[in-house]
Amino acid sequence: MSVSSAVKSIQDIMRKDAGVDGDAQRLGQLSWLLFLKVFDAQEEMLEFEQDNYKVPIPEKYLWRNWAADGQGITGDELLDFVNDELFPDLKNLVAPIATNPRGFVAKEAFSDAFNYMKNGTLLRQVINKLNEIDFTDASERHLFGDIYEQILRDLQSAGNAGEFYTPRAVTRFIVQMMDPQLGESIFDPACGTGGFLACSFDHVKDHYVKTANDHQTLQQQIRGVEKKQLPHLLCTTNMLLHGIEVPVQIRHANTLNKPLSSWDIEDQVDVIVTNPPFGGTEEDGIEKNFPSEYQTRETADLFLQLIIEVLKTKGRAAVVLPDGTLFGEGVKTKIKKLLLDECNLHTLVRLPNSVFAPYTSIKTNILFFEKGEPTKDVWYYELPLPAGIKAFNKTKPMKLEDLNSCRDWWGEGDTMAQKARRQNRQENEQAWKVSIDEIIQRNYNLDIKNPHQEEQIIHNPDELLADYHQQQTDIDQLRDQIKAILSNAFAGKAGE
Repeated sequence: MSVSSAVKSIQDIMRKDAGVDGDAQRLGQLSWLLFLKVFDAQEEMLEFEQDNYKVPIPEKYLWRNWAADGQGITGDELLDFVNDELFPDLKNLVAPIATNPRGFVAKEAFSDAFNYMKNGTLLRQVINKLNEIDFTDASERHLFGDIYEQILRDLQSAGNAGEFYTPRAVTRFIVQMMDPQLGESIFDPACGTGGFLACSFDHVKDHYVKTANDHQTLQQQIRGVEKKQLPHLLCTTNMLLHGIEVPVQIRHANTLNKPLSSWDIEDQVDVIVTNPPFGGTEEDGIEKNFPSEYQTRETADLFLQLIIEVLKTKGRAAVVLPDGTLFGEGVKTKIKKLLLDECNLHTLVRLPNSVFAPYTSIKTNILFFEKGEPTKDVWYYELPLPAGIKAFNKTKPMKLEDLNSCRDWWGEGDTMAQKARRQNRQENEQAWKVSIDEIIQRNYNLDIKNPHQEEQIIHNPDELLADYHQQQTDIDQLRDQIKAILSNAFAGKAGE
């Protein structure tokens, strides 16, 4: 059975359970089960590798001891064990981060988790389906990506406004262009299920990790914060599967809760890759964590300020932001001035408006910038849709190769290290350069159209209405003229 069909079977079983209502609860149920299975798979490896191995949670809660046997406890006995023992004990686990970090990860994972299922027999069926997937088998472990894809599709369907999970092609392109190095701290302040962090981990591992010490260094590089319980749990599981033994750097919190002034130098990072929530607003009071002149409740604007603050000098970032940030005024203008004064916004990639389809048609951009020097020029690159495709959708999502034209243009050289220098960029039908002087003249409006493309004529609604009325008047006059001509013609015939 394929991984995706196993997940579909699990979801079909859950639909029969009276306690599970809708996609979000099904995903929540599947997520804590997946976490425990993956956690135990890694425990088995650590137990084999380490001489002084200690079990981080009570042994009876390890997957192998209560779930792995298909003929094991079921029905009410299973339900009582999960509800009365496993959940309360893991939620209340005493696991200091310093002395038992993996226990701390398990406790965090269960802090807001919930068992929705009310039928122990159906829960046993779900567990047995999960047991068909062996996460200790390297060939099957990478298939976890398939589960993620399916979970994310469902999560998007059940998601809230303002939360759109970044297509894998966009994530991979951004990480390739950023080219994070071994030893650099990599941070996503709104990490969701960990797409950017997992991709960054793989990039460094594939290109720069040569020794066991390198691998240990890489495990310490990844940092993320996620506000919502379900994506946080999925992110933690994702990091475990990627080989981060103790993903304590994935925190369950709202990054914006911390006053901007209280971020210390030791909090600063080398690389930020993120797609912060946009189109939404923060709860009352969050804006007070930011300087008075930059206060707003719009999430994307607050994250942009945070990113500028948290980057080290010479640190670099790639951020997905909506068009509204580019042309918005008021506080948005001040934030853009801050960005251009403190950072070099060297590249702005304009994505087609269907990249996040069908979940939103909001047009998005990727802003690439480096902290420490003011912006002199901004290069724009407008990514075209592939030939023969009018829009991306569920059946035709964006692919990594659709971004090849931008990667080829990015800079001279065959390697990413060479391209990262952005040498000898040329203007073409998709690319153009705008000076900081022009941007200042435009009052920091960064929504600059491609000068090489014929501009679409967009009429003012009032003008369109006036044109319509004029056309109707002209048609009426023409109709009257035709009537008059016909009347005269018939009158003439009658008089003959």
